[in-house]
Amino acid sequence: MKRIGILSSHNGSGFEYIQKACEDKILDAQVVVVISNNTSAKVLQKASLYNIPNFIVNSKTYENQDLDLVITNLLKEFKCDYIFLSGYMKKIEKNLISEFKNKIINTHPALLPKFGGQGMYGRYVHEAVIKAKEKFSGVTIHFVDENYDEGEYILQKSLELSNDETVESLENKIKNLEKEAILEALKKLFN
Repeated sequence: MKRIGILSSHNGSGFEYIQKACEDKILDAQVVVVISNNTSAKVLQKASLYNIPNFIVNSKTYENQDLDLVITNLLKEFKCDYIFLSGYMKKIEKNLISEFKNKIINTHPALLPKFGGQGMYGRYVHEAVIKAKEKFSGVTIHFVDENYDEGEYILQKSLELSNDETVESLENKIKNLEKEAILEALKKLFN
């Protein structure tokens, strides 16, 4: 059984998909720890409901400490096999990357390499896709490296945009596609 650590800054919808898949035995895995940099992140309450240990790691909770090292040590303490970023809005630092090489997974709401990089997340991505008059968009599940959205792809799933696509409609379609993509990618890695 694989042990998964979650890093999330807000709601953690990816965490919920994974947690449900673990409970339903779709994935032979267990979420063992949730870490957020945001004191008011909803993902922390969700983790508590499932009795999953959760931590807030930021400059207020760990004053004068190397936060990268704190996070790395927590994930090692919980013996995580993989780390999943569920809307984590901080850059992954060098300790974590070297300790968990090809074990940190991110989901991006577009077909990379298009519409990636710093500041490209959520609605900003969908707005850019529509503004560029793209015919297709999708989801990229990839490993995390030192640069935003540049790690090796695990898989991509695409969908066709309708002629009257809005940011909201695209966002909803991508969220549904993302759920499938996350589970497919994790199954691929775990087998």
